Amino acid sequence: MTVHFIGAGPGAADLITVRGRDLIAACPVCLYAGSIVSKELLAYCPPGARIVDTAPMSLDEIEAEYVRAAEAGLDVARLHSGDLSVWSAVAEQIRRLQARGIAYTLTPGVPAFAAAAASLGRELTQPARAQSLVLTRLSGRASPMPAGETLAGFGATGATLAIHLAIHALDRIVEELTPLYGGDCPVAIVVKASWPDERVIRATLATIEAEVQAEPIERTAIVFVGRGLDDSADFRESALYDAGYQRRFRGRGE
Repeated sequence: MTVHFIGAGPGAADLITVRGRDLIAACPVCLYAGSIVSKELLAYCPPGARIVDTAPMSLDEIEAEYVRAAEAGLDVARLHSGDLSVWSAVAEQIRRLQARGIAYTLTPGVPAFAAAAASLGRELTQPARAQSLVLTRLSGRASPMPAGETLAGFGATGATLAIHLAIHALDRIVEELTPLYGGDCPVAIVVKASWPDERVIRATLATIEAEVQAEPIERTAIVFVGRGLDDSADFRESALYDAGYQRRFRGRGE
């Protein structure tokens, strides 16, 4: 028996890996975070599967489901939104599985920031202009931030920031980043990326609060801040496809 942790993607049911889809179809038990995972993904479950919404459950209750499945010899598909590598809350579940000697696997998914970038219709890095992307969040009830991981610290680098789980603190984002990036720095907020009711709000650090006040956002949003987010075409082309750039895969002579 194995628990298969599966990154279910940002929302759209077809933004899941083939491996993830096939694992769902092969597992007689499926646990999913119903508050943030699309129920359309449950269509991949086999007939008669035991389907459990973990949104109202405690960690102890989720662990009990794993034990129940293990005793019955039934594989489990455990769906988490986005990708498992960040803010997925799988670490504490894995620790309990390891303590019980229950096998597990991890299957990556499409991360929310990647789906949001697609919604913006852009690459988040540009040659000689924006080459670093920082994925971060703010302290919340579920988990505080380590002392050294601050918006001001990350903002001092000038990197593009993808701020998760922080729409409730937009005023703080503006206050801390404006001295570092300038009031005219582009901001983009993607709400529920890839869901049918997705929204995109584009503004600057100086205007974003007013824009959001006009269209309030409750949750499930990523706030992007950075100079590489503007619509300017004024950036150099990558040398990757330059005619004079010799690469071993291009097959050109010296």
